[in-house]
Amino acid sequence: MSMYFELDDETLWNPSNGAGRLFMRQLEVFEAEVDLPSGIGQGRYGGDPDTLEVDPVLYARFVNGLVAHHRRTGHQVVLALSEGFVATAVALAWRAGIEVATPEPDADDGRGRFDVQIPASPRSTPTAVMDALQDRARELDRWMAR
Repeated sequence: MSMYFELDDETLWNPSNGAGRLFMRQLEVFEAEVDLPSGIGQGRYGGDPDTLEVDPVLYARFVNGLVAHHRRTGHQVVLALSEGFVATAVALAWRAGIEVATPEPDADDGRGRFDVQIPASPRSTPTAVMDALQDRARELDRWMAR
């Protein structure tokens, strides 16, 4: 069995039920973390929990907020816990034709960095975090079944 993440009539991703359920559970966590709705929900087959529709406007807002949130952390454990999910979310956005902004390393939305680890890791620079995220998203895109 599998799940379907769809945009209009196009299947963006067709993961196994296990991978799809895990993604959806993590989606709830990150919606709360970034305080934005994801735009992923029941699709045209309303009662079918395995078919989910992606609202491109809401998902674009969510994934760009998610990437900005990810860039602001400097904590290696937080990065390790979130990188796989964020990379999967980015790959799904690319498939939906959504442009994912790469925040400038010096860009500050007024929130500053959070969860900074002491001592700092060289990988926790915003540029290194974004490079690793984009590399992982490209890798995952090759493995995500349609």
